[in-house]
Amino acid sequence: MTHQAYKDLWEKIKETTRHCDPSDPLDVIWKYPQQLGHGYIRCIELREGLEVEIFDCRLRNRLILELPERLDWLKFHFHLFGQHEDKHTNVGNKEYAVYGSGLAPKERNDGPEQRALEVTVLIHPDTLCSFISNPTGQLPTGLQQLIRPIEQECYTRVATVTSAMETVLWQILRCPYRGIPKRIFLESKALELVSLVLDQEIEIHTGDDPTIIQPLKPGTLDRIHYAQTLLQKNLHNPPSLVNLAQQAKLNECTLKRGFRQVFGTTVFGYLHNYRLEQARQLLAIGDMKVAEVAETVGFASRSYFAISFKKKFGLNPKDYQQQNGSVYQSPSP
Repeated sequence: MTHQAYKDLWEKIKETTRHCDPSDPLDVIWKYPQQLGHGYIRCIELREGLEVEIFDCRLRNRLILELPERLDWLKFHFHLFGQHEDKHTNVGNKEYAVYGSGLAPKERNDGPEQRALEVTVLIHPDTLCSFISNPTGQLPTGLQQLIRPIEQECYTRVATVTSAMETVLWQILRCPYRGIPKRIFLESKALELVSLVLDQEIEIHTGDDPTIIQPLKPGTLDRIHYAQTLLQKNLHNPPSLVNLAQQAKLNECTLKRGFRQVFGTTVFGYLHNYRLEQARQLLAIGDMKVAEVAETVGFASRSYFAISFKKKFGLNPKDYQQQNGSVYQSPSP
């Protein structure tokens, strides 16, 4: 669906706008278009430069939305249920994506038939900068990637929703208040979510500085490789970040830092890449159908597998198999 067709559809839907809270004209809800699914979108403008959106819907069919180049606010997009893929992110159940300000590229947003429950916090760059306390007026080093000039493509990152984030998300969804108490409560929770993400940003982008990364101790390195083995052996039902850390006898912070240091990616970024590498190997052998390969390496959705495979290797799985089926290629270590 083109962006313009989607906008035109929503212009019709907005004629049925209603208010969840009669005392708050800035809290609006729209019924999701029946052609696309069943559910609603709720938008709450908390103050100038700060909004919360709630998307709760069951999509009837796969929805591919063509998006033009555009200038966006910072966006903190949390999935409790559902998945979507765009140019730079694959976001699944209990994952979130952070999008900085700058130029959002022309892209396709792909969401499969699914139940989706998502919460998005949108914050204007000026609103974020209003929290800066240093005399230079600049964001700290660990956050500067979030605000980019309009001619530069925006920053993105995907990570797992932490237990602290999930608690706040459900507090937003189950907010018991109306009127001013509701607005104060939701603003505090929206900013709490942002603060939890920013804390991770600072940790990641400060920790990526090679001048301050400390070498892993041999025992810690062994546990990181043990966690790697656990992921490889549980492609269909991988442990959560918490469970993986417990099984490897590491705290979550050390596990995440260790994977970035050893493998150059997140824990579940490693899992995603490993699945695709295993799929490439099986397709090159040529003894299995594409659907069987997808299932073998742990992809529940064949379409999601095909999209992910093409994004990584430049060909869809069937074409890759036809071109490479007679040549066995070992995956990269």
